[in-house]
Amino acid sequence: MKISVIGAGTMGAGIAQIAATNGHEVCLYDSFDGAIESAESKLKKILNRLVEKGRITQQENEEILERINFTKEIKEVSGSKLVIEAIIENLDIKQKVFAEIESLVDEDCIIASNTSSLSIASIASALKKAERVVGIHFFNPAPLMPLVEIIPAVQTSKSTLSKAKTIIDSWNKVTVIAKDTPGFIVNRVARPFYGEALRIYEEGIADFATIDWVMRELGGFRMGPFQLMDYIGNDINYTVTETVFTAFYFDPRYKPSFTQKRMMEAGYLGRKSGRGYYDYSTGIPQANEDRILGKVILWRVLSMLINEATDALFLNIATKEDIDLAMTKGVNYPKGLLTWADEIGLENVLKQLEDLQAEYGEDRYRPSPLLRQMVATNKTFYQNEFSKKSSR
Repeated sequence: MKISVIGAGTMGAGIAQIAATNGHEVCLYDSFDGAIESAESKLKKILNRLVEKGRITQQENEEILERINFTKEIKEVSGSKLVIEAIIENLDIKQKVFAEIESLVDEDCIIASNTSSLSIASIASALKKAERVVGIHFFNPAPLMPLVEIIPAVQTSKSTLSKAKTIIDSWNKVTVIAKDTPGFIVNRVARPFYGEALRIYEEGIADFATIDWVMRELGGFRMGPFQLMDYIGNDINYTVTETVFTAFYFDPRYKPSFTQKRMMEAGYLGRKSGRGYYDYSTGIPQANEDRILGKVILWRVLSMLINEATDALFLNIATKEDIDLAMTKGVNYPKGLLTWADEIGLENVLKQLEDLQAEYGEDRYRPSPLLRQMVATNKTFYQNEFSKKSSR
């Protein structure tokens, strides 16, 4: 089966690598000067390192490269059964590219977008046969991160969704199905990890290093929020936050931070610019390892994350299993947030949110209706199910 990838940036090249590794003939297309040459050079280095580490053989290395056609000619996508677009997050550009692709491929070819924040329905509307369009959202770096969100638009046919999931599953990826809403699962549910951490900093409760220490050491997260934003890039992270905020009709839960905006405006983008929340020429400062303060910070961020996951379930964005799977496999959270909620008690989460809402008077802290309903009826997300099974 031939697979084509549009866009030879880090994400596009990574998707091409995955497809070729799994035995597909691959067309990797990009029209920008130097993009294809750069992608080919970088991919050769990556594959050589995999050979050195014993992950693949030299023969496998050569076979993977032989399967990839690095091209600047978009007509080369003809004959593909799946085309995955991984270009700039601009709706007009994506729609033009999709329309052009449709004119080059057969009627049974699935055309997918790797967008992280744009509406799949809007992208699909540019096609004559919109039912063939689906979102297939990988996480960076695509060859290493196991999660892929699959997002059907309102136009997407059941056949398209089924075929797309089958292909991605065959690549040994963990797939979850998400409703076509802003941020899908991961980029929606994860917003408080950044937003509430920034709010805590802006209130003067703790500095960047201390908040990061808390989330790593007490929360068990692999990276603190400020480390992670510096790793992602403040320009990228801020843009996603602003996009989600706007797409949700300016819901205060997703309100961007002026602190992050100023960092972006100053060019303090994180590791790629040498400076973000931390100056990487001098290193990360010492954290205030006060565990009492730490528990306050952790509890505040965690309650907001759980509330967001609960609301995603309330609004049928995904199943509870897929929401938990998405957060553990997509952003390496130590536990699924709904599982975590059961462990610490939904009534405790609700009380924390009610206390924050009472203190600040902001809709930002409003508890999900589902959380209120579950506490009122003494329900949990999983534990009651487990206890029923174990008693049989």
